[in-house]
Amino acid sequence: MAALIEAAGPYRLRVQPCDSPFRHLAGAIIGQQISGAAARAITARFVALVAERERHDGFPTPSVVLALGDATLRSAGLSAGKVAALRDLAAKTRSGEVPQSRTLHALDDETIITRLTAVRGIGRWTVQMMLMFQLGRPDVLPAADFGVRNGFRIAYRRKTLPTVGELLAYGERWAPWRSAAAWYLWRAVDLHRAGELPTLPKPVRLKVRADARAVPRPRSGARTPPRSRRGSPPRAPASKR
Repeated sequence: MAALIEAAGPYRLRVQPCDSPFRHLAGAIIGQQISGAAARAITARFVALVAERERHDGFPTPSVVLALGDATLRSAGLSAGKVAALRDLAAKTRSGEVPQSRTLHALDDETIITRLTAVRGIGRWTVQMMLMFQLGRPDVLPAADFGVRNGFRIAYRRKTLPTVGELLAYGERWAPWRSAAAWYLWRAVDLHRAGELPTLPKPVRLKVRADARAVPRPRSGARTPPRSRRGSPPRAPASKR
């Protein structure tokens, strides 16, 4: 890791504060499995549709989403699955299960993950991205992220990707700064692609962490980390670069 840090330079993760957990998670649901341009277009139609029908300025509130019919929401370009997920998010926000920002900031990482992954269509990876890039939590290791795993493979000169359990076990040595470690592993992919990665230490041997959390099992319907085509790592969002 030291050689990678030297090659990549100072840690530059940019935090974008989360003003509304509902709005952020709704955006995550809308953007699942589609391009950024398509997600922006659908979001714009969604907001405009609600503004026109409900005379509501700005991003729709949970109550507005629950009041609209499925056909109305589908007309913005949302799939049936995303409509169901948005309704579940709205209901859980209104009930308080998805907390407001002030409450969210007071909760620890695992409590946030547990509460938010109870929402249909929201998986652990989505919440971990929120913890890192909206809440600025310093000790998050998204071990199921393909880019992080591929970065580890490159940086530690392994022939194969580490399993989730192996990466979690090895990553314990990076606590309490595992968010920074993840960021540098993303950088390893970028540097390798650009041909700028220096010679790194010899391959490491990995052990699987023994506890039951070593390999988290995604819930049915939850979002899993995206894989890009031809097995290459996905491009990191602009906030990761």
